[in-house]
Amino acid sequence: MIESPRSSCPVNRAVEVLGDRWSLLILHDVAMHDRRTFRQLLTGSEEGISAPLLSRRLTDLTIAGLLTKAEAPRGKQGRYSLTELGISAVPLLVALGELGARIDPTTAPHAPHVHAAGATLEDQMDALRERHLTTPAAS
Repeated sequence: MIESPRSSCPVNRAVEVLGDRWSLLILHDVAMHDRRTFRQLLTGSEEGISAPLLSRRLTDLTIAGLLTKAEAPRGKQGRYSLTELGISAVPLLVALGELGARIDPTTAPHAPHVHAAGATLEDQMDALRERHLTTPAAS
């Protein structure tokens, strides 16, 4: 992640934070496939990110405020959650998926679907808020 922005342009800043080849894919995997641990993110994606690079990008996304990481007891994996800022990237992920499917129609079956079963994009974002921003009740 670039610490000092090149300019005051908000598009530039978003690209500086999310413009590498992995960050948006990681956010996509967390948001759309509920991959929440390092291991799930490493093994669940077909793009083949390396462990050191995944670790660095997760750190960058956490520092940027798009993800949080719940610490886990020794021997267990921490769990990543989207923040409100991370959830606000979901429309961008959907738009990129739609554009990607237009660029390469063979990818269309894998594009994020948000309008399934009558759900709207806002419904999906609310569901993500429920899963990622609420603290589970103590058992």
